[in-house]
Amino acid sequence: MNNKPKLLYFVTEDWFFCSHFLDRAVAAQQAGFQVSVLTRVNRHGQTILDNGINLIPLEFERSKINPLREISLIKGLASLYRRERPDIVHHVALKPILYGSLVAKIAGIRAIVNAPVGMGYVFSSKQLKARLLKPLVLLAYRLLLNPSNSVAVFENPDDLTYFEKLGIVKYSHLIRGAGVNTLQFGSSNEPNEVPVVLLAARMLWDKGVGEFVEAAKILQQQSISARFVLVGAPDKENPESINQSQLLEWQDVGIIEWWGQHDDMPQVFAQAHIVCLPSYREGLPKVLIEAAACGRPIVTTDVPGCREIVRHNENGLLVPAKDPQALAVALNRLLNDTELRESMGKRGRAMVEAEFSTEYVVEQTLQLYKELLER
Repeated sequence: MNNKPKLLYFVTEDWFFCSHFLDRAVAAQQAGFQVSVLTRVNRHGQTILDNGINLIPLEFERSKINPLREISLIKGLASLYRRERPDIVHHVALKPILYGSLVAKIAGIRAIVNAPVGMGYVFSSKQLKARLLKPLVLLAYRLLLNPSNSVAVFENPDDLTYFEKLGIVKYSHLIRGAGVNTLQFGSSNEPNEVPVVLLAARMLWDKGVGEFVEAAKILQQQSISARFVLVGAPDKENPESINQSQLLEWQDVGIIEWWGQHDDMPQVFAQAHIVCLPSYREGLPKVLIEAAACGRPIVTTDVPGCREIVRHNENGLLVPAKDPQALAVALNRLLNDTELRESMGKRGRAMVEAEFSTEYVVEQTLQLYKELLER
């Protein structure tokens, strides 16, 4: 008889699981768990299988809501949870949290971890759809997040405090991001070339891509020597996604270079001099932890998530969100000061080693699982 506890991750996308939770899943296996992941499979299914993790494919859409399809999905999830009988389910992002918490209650699951990992489109966008959805999502969270066998895990203290003040969560925990492999993401000297300012993210308006482009225009009008590079792809299921035609238009007129999607991020960071993320709100952006680990100074916004990684004037610069002029001023300061870039990069690397290593995040997560099983 197999007495190993069963751990099931429910994550929207296989790439996000591999980027943010694979290290924790492998560590849980090594700690004695049977680990499965329920996710939509695209390009990273084989990576999951190669790590000995049971892969359960699931077809669903993150953003579109069709009542009949959603009811069918919930029924299927309830059947799956009853069949798998996990001791712990770890739900990641909005739909898995809402649907997973509902069916976990029906199926009598022993312990539930709910991880919002950033507030997403509903909380960061000013679009009418987002404003209408927000109170409904908060109500659903209030109803589903608080069984005694559950805990809500937040990536930054701003989000945790927000939910606690609204009385939405009773049992909460802070684990700051996914961590980074400090051996894989090693520090390197910046190239002796025209400075590259890099924004690496999904190509979404609420990542501040528009402000990045406007700041690039401002600096180019001032004859500042620099290349402005976007790395990442549009996300067609996100209402904030930027059309590929817009990205190509910016590139064609010489404002930015769009390198598209890249998997080898250490190699990308090695080509950069400054990493920039003018996002409107984040959970805890892994790209900034990786950039700091690679010894790159950062310019980002003074918003939840981003300010957890950047200490102003230490390892980077903080600017107001949605302010291209302030962004241009901060970028110009670093573009004109090689020594400042180097010193900020070194401090960022030291901070990651002390606070954001994969080992640290894995240890916190496994301890949480242990505490839940002992309740």
